[in-house]
Amino acid sequence: MQQQAKLLTVLQNREITRLGANTPTSVDIRLLSAINLPLRELANETRFRKDLIYRINTVEITVPPLRERGDDIILLAEHFLKMYEKKYFKQKFRLADSAKKKLMLYYYPGNVRELQYTIKRGVIMADSDVLKAENITFSPLEQPEGNSQPIPTHNLDDLEKATIEQVIQKHNGNISQAAKELGLTRGALYRRLEKHGL
Repeated sequence: MQQQAKLLTVLQNREITRLGANTPTSVDIRLLSAINLPLRELANETRFRKDLIYRINTVEITVPPLRERGDDIILLAEHFLKMYEKKYFKQKFRLADSAKKKLMLYYYPGNVRELQYTIKRGVIMADSDVLKAENITFSPLEQPEGNSQPIPTHNLDDLEKATIEQVIQKHNGNISQAAKELGLTRGALYRRLEKHGL
């Protein structure tokens, strides 16, 4: 809280006093800050000064979590693929359709960083230049939160789609295990995946 008061003074006065100096020096800065909590949770006087929040929160840009960014998942995965194939002197990689499906179905509690290290692990462990679903292993540290969330719909198609997504996430994209839990054949599950555009 003491540091926040000092920062607020700097932002209001646009001056700093260097260590060991007695005279203030003018500063011309642009301040960018980032948080991963809702602002209202942060804005209580025991954790963060409201007057400082008002001062720094002039323009707010909300970046949605990775799971809500659709095709960005594949764009980022391909970016990380190029990055790590170069770093580890591997041949040019490409993502198989099965890997893309698995990446798109996952919940990403660890957000972009989790995707990055999932791709890194896949590049290191892959034995060919095609990254397949079986090369994609998500961190055991992160449990998909979606499995325990209630589904806010009564539409049967939406319920079926959400259930399939949750079971596939639970089994880390393993279609055989997901089909077994759902009481379907692999073929029947693939037809439903196609039906729902998964």
